Amino acid sequence: MLTAGVDLAAEPRGTALALVEWSTDRARLLRLEVGIADEPIVELARTVDKIGVDCALGWPHEFVEFLVDHANLDGRPKSFDGGMDWRRRLAYRETDRDVRTQTGRWPLSVSTDRLGLTAMRAAGLMSRMSDAGLDVNRSGSGVVVEVYPGATLRQWSIDTASYRTESIARNRLVDEIQQCAPWLEIEPFRDLMTASADAVDAVVAAISARASALGLCPMPPAQFERLARIEGWIALPPADSLSSLLAKP
Repeated sequence: MLTAGVDLAAEPRGTALALVEWSTDRARLLRLEVGIADEPIVELARTVDKIGVDCALGWPHEFVEFLVDHANLDGRPKSFDGGMDWRRRLAYRETDRDVRTQTGRWPLSVSTDRLGLTAMRAAGLMSRMSDAGLDVNRSGSGVVVEVYPGATLRQWSIDTASYRTESIARNRLVDEIQQCAPWLEIEPFRDLMTASADAVDAVVAAISARASALGLCPMPPAQFERLARIEGWIALPPADSLSSLLAKP
């Protein structure tokens, strides 16, 4: 099995791409690059079993409805509450609330944080993948799945403190990943992972994609299946899933 991971940014400069090959007794990092445009991502997506993308794949449904209603200048617009509870509903997707329940932390809001520009790029990337004939169901049932590397690492009890900003912390984190997953071969890309948090996240995204492909990540509950196809759904591996990634060929 081949899985890929993308740490997506608004521009290629901050975007990283990883490719991992899986067998029954090991996983090998075959490719890791930083500074990736859309075309190589689409090309690689056509060759893998699953690709994990670290970015929101959709916006909160209520937020989209609000924008449409707010833009209606021809008729009487709907009345809006404007209060904090109402704004929180528009700020977060159902999958964000699910992650908050599981981890105690909120993901970035795609509608109110700076993630929006990256999500716009993700929408274009998903469109290109769809044009290439790939199944890009935002719920994660197709080739593409939304992932959250920081939360995934914390699920596996790996220390994420300062790894986004400090190379020393990244070196420690890579050591811990190797200790928890000795079957993962990362050479000759260790130096790049130490130098770039984007590279680390791309590798974790590829590992998360493997967990999703094996069915280890919970799918959206039945009552949210339709909503997940609109908003996206984060594949969050369970706490004990890292040791199960080599269970199937």
